[in-house]
Amino acid sequence: MNTASDLLRLLGDETRLRLLRLLAQESLNVSELTRVLGVAQSGVSRHLGLLKDAGLVKEQRAGTFSWYRLDPTLDDVKGPHAALWQWLTGKFAEATPATKADDARLAEVRRVRREEFHDHGGEEDKKQLVPGRSWAAWSRALGLLMPPLEVADLGCGEGYLTIEAARWAKRVVAVDRSADVLARGKALAKRRGVKNITWKRGELQKVPIGDKSVDLVLLSQALHHADEPRAALTEAHRILRPGGRVLLLDLRQHTEAWVTSTLGDRWLGFDDTSLKALLAATGFSGVVVRVGASRAGDPFAVLIAAGTKGR
Repeated sequence: MNTASDLLRLLGDETRLRLLRLLAQESLNVSELTRVLGVAQSGVSRHLGLLKDAGLVKEQRAGTFSWYRLDPTLDDVKGPHAALWQWLTGKFAEATPATKADDARLAEVRRVRREEFHDHGGEEDKKQLVPGRSWAAWSRALGLLMPPLEVADLGCGEGYLTIEAARWAKRVVAVDRSADVLARGKALAKRRGVKNITWKRGELQKVPIGDKSVDLVLLSQALHHADEPRAALTEAHRILRPGGRVLLLDLRQHTEAWVTSTLGDRWLGFDDTSLKALLAATGFSGVVVRVGASRAGDPFAVLIAAGTKGR
């Protein structure tokens, strides 16, 4: 930038400051930044272009992706923006609901990277590349072992799990309260040529599905959004056929209260004992609750639970 006022105007945008804060932690591509920021890809690209023109961000091509990182001169104590960057990094260290939300979504991006099996092996230089390995492919392989069940995906969101289940299910009924996310799920299913899904708008406490009409109910990261978790599980029990099962993935109890205002969570997860008791109280037997995913330093662990409706 030619003048200090131009630079300060550039940094007067919250999204650009969030971008710099994220890139100060590691290199990211546009798709990852879109997921973390919740901003349209076109908007992220435009902000990155402005930061790159200002000499604050560098772009590096690798395969089909462009990776963005901070310009090394920002960390140079003799660089042109040294004093400004020192002040910004101090501000970036302050915890706010917005920065906590960004960090939580960044942790999810890192988890997805790890689980795509880009690396396999030991630590540091012992890692070796293993092409073609991914958790997605492995889960689809396990799906081949599943019988052609009729499935309800409650709180389906944009339908990623719905579409994966549709690969092996006879049919899937996907339910969500938001018309917008259902529309995006329908569009995604259409692009992928998946036709055995019925999309319905409804609440977890009043599911628009008939009694005893499905074999499996999925609740993936949905129960902590329910106004009444017990009512949601009662509905899951109602729509299951005798002998049917509920499969639940949700957050373990945590203390990150910012998720209620930033992400709309109703509950700060569930502890193992209370979740097991809740499933039993709503009529499920053979209840199993286990930790599905947990990482040191990550405030969010995932519980997996299952139960059966009596015959």
